[in-house]
Amino acid sequence: MMISETMNAKLNEQITAEFAAAHKYLAMACAFDSRGLKILCQRFVQQAAEERDHAMKILHYMLEVGGRVHLEAVPEPADQFANPKAIVAAALESEQHVTRLIHDLVSLADSEKDYATRSFLQWFVDEQVEEVASMRDLLTLVELAGNNLLQVEARIRHEMMPKS
Repeated sequence: MMISETMNAKLNEQITAEFAAAHKYLAMACAFDSRGLKILCQRFVQQAAEERDHAMKILHYMLEVGGRVHLEAVPEPADQFANPKAIVAAALESEQHVTRLIHDLVSLADSEKDYATRSFLQWFVDEQVEEVASMRDLLTLVELAGNNLLQVEARIRHEMMPKS
């Protein structure tokens, strides 16, 4: 195994955290859908797929370096939210939590002089900057829209359109 037992355990925890984030985003997507906010629902379904992809990226890395993958149960996500702003605030909080976990992994890789894992994790460091900024911007947009979430829907629809 090219990684330490400690790193192996922490990467397994990160896989679980990424799958849990995907599960949370699906619950949030359903909460948007139940409020008739179909575009926000689509956006959060896409985000769930992205989080799943992150988990799979770590899983494949572990296999490549001879680690032992141990898939754990994913905690049941909250599915009741007071309002759309609360949904986005919970998403931002989740991204900030995942960022802290990634930073902890980087610190561990640095302390163990595990340069391969440190290099691998840089993509996640950069990705989390984007993820946190995206959710922070969405929360600002929802706050600015107040009760007119159709404006948010229109903006998100525009942002989701393929660029030509």
